[in-house]
Amino acid sequence: MSQVCKHIEDIQEIKVADELVCEECKKVDGWWVHLRTCQTCGATLCCDSSPSKHMTKHFHRTGHPVASSAEPGEKWLWCYKDEAFVEYD
Repeated sequence: MSQVCKHIEDIQEIKVADELVCEECKKVDGWWVHLRTCQTCGATLCCDSSPSKHMTKHFHRTGHPVASSAEPGEKWLWCYKDEAFVEYD
């Protein structure tokens, strides 16, 4: 991983989605475009292209700064707090 910000640098192991569903959309029969996994608590929620933008709401509610793509084949991290992006192997 490139050194991008302290929040990303501090991640020791990438959390992955248990299920490829938005946990919040599933509760209300909503839908999503793409999924993200919180690197603090492991919650998998929908992206900003989705109507409910649950991962961004999660960041604002919890302060958990880093999410990864939960999309198959995508390997990247985004830090909401520092607006930093990094791809990983």
